[in-house]
Amino acid sequence: MLMAMSDSPNKDPLHGMTLEAILLCLVDTYGWEGLAERIPVRCFSSDPSVKSSLVFLRRTPWARAKVEALFLGRLGATRPARKPAKKPGRPC
Repeated sequence: MLMAMSDSPNKDPLHGMTLEAILLCLVDTYGWEGLAERIPVRCFSSDPSVKSSLVFLRRTPWARAKVEALFLGRLGATRPARKPAKKPGRPC
C-alpha cells in the first residue's frame, strides 16, 4: 500500500519550527552580542529586539538562511545522532 505524501515523515529538521522559536533559541544560546559576532547584521548589534530582527529576517532571505544554518549547526553539535529530536517548538 502506498503512503500519501502527507503521511510520510518529514525529513526537514526545521519542519514545525517557527523563525521566532529559532531566533529565541539562538539568543538564549549566544546572546545578542554573540549572535552579532556570528552573523554581522545591524538588527543583532544595534538596539536588537526580537520584533525588529524577525522583520529583517523575513525580508532578507540570505540573512534568514544564515540564521537557520547557525541553528542547524547548533543542533548537530549538541545532539547525538541516535537520540530522538526534541518536540517542535522547544528547540533549546
